[in-house]
Amino acid sequence: MHILDERDITDLALGAGILGTGGGTHPYLEYLNLLKLYRSGRPLQLVSLDDLPDDAWVAEVGYMGAPLATKERLPDSAHAAKPVRMMEAHAGVTFSGVMASEIGAENGLLQFMIASELGLPVVDADTMGRAFPELQMSSLVFAGLPLHPLALADIRDNEAIFTHGENQTWVERMARRVCTEMGSIAATCRPPRSIADLKRHALRGSVSRALALGQAVSRARAEGHDPAETIAASGNGEVLFRGKVVDVARATSGGFGRGKAELEGLERFAGSLLSVDFQNEWTICRIDGELVRTVPDLICLVETETGQSIGTETIRYGLRVSVVGLPADPVLTTPHALTYVGPRAFGYDLDYQPLRSIESA
Repeated sequence: MHILDERDITDLALGAGILGTGGGTHPYLEYLNLLKLYRSGRPLQLVSLDDLPDDAWVAEVGYMGAPLATKERLPDSAHAAKPVRMMEAHAGVTFSGVMASEIGAENGLLQFMIASELGLPVVDADTMGRAFPELQMSSLVFAGLPLHPLALADIRDNEAIFTHGENQTWVERMARRVCTEMGSIAATCRPPRSIADLKRHALRGSVSRALALGQAVSRARAEGHDPAETIAASGNGEVLFRGKVVDVARATSGGFGRGKAELEGLERFAGSLLSVDFQNEWTICRIDGELVRTVPDLICLVETETGQSIGTETIRYGLRVSVVGLPADPVLTTPHALTYVGPRAFGYDLDYQPLRSIESA
């Protein structure tokens, strides 16, 4: 068991923001919540899958909604924990741990808020290795595990449990409609997950990966190294582009933040233009019209000077940005998984393939 301290909380927020691939930016509000919990004496515990018995139940949790809405409403650990208690009562189980559905951005820290509220540890795993906008974009779903029952709750006194759905996409569609009515943000708890199933199908070590990434960027800042190059080296990726934001178009529809941003190249990329699409998270990017990265690979936009993540809801004209491409976990790139998280799942008429940067094209 690892107990997070203040340094860990800072680095986790930094790393989870980068792995959020645009969804949620730096999870600053959740970061402040965790600092308050830590300073009040609440332990923030992290355990591995091997630390719990195979028949133990884990609550898979996360916010659902549009990233912009998460910046307009302060996160609250009691509210976020409500669906977990709802699921325990509905399913007749007692949870032994908490796990985020995605390690990216807010949900990477929200799991610790919920776990602290419930007096439980966080399990060092997730189902995406990044952030995705829809519930069925999950390694557990790829493996055939259900998305129902699904519990949702808002900050008022509204609660819903979806007991069944024809398929996983229908669970997402129904829950999204309810989430939109709740103000495009809801706390959720997926079906109870056994440690045995998580050992077979979850992505191990996700929290540790985010923590290590944040630590690497913190060291780069302190030692005067290039944060973007550090991110690329830490994640076996590459710096795809550096530039200045010259245009942003965004809208919130159907419970998602959607749009496009354009960057004018700087330094060795001067004279080129990068465009990047998003649906909550960055989905595809092109340089001078040539496709260079697509989901499920991670497209990470960070402030060039600091390496802090830039989100789809906060990117704005004039920002100096570095774009880093990181490879997706192999579990996301199988032919079956790509039907859920490849470009066609986002409405693009193209297939996924690991692509090259502009310098090697």
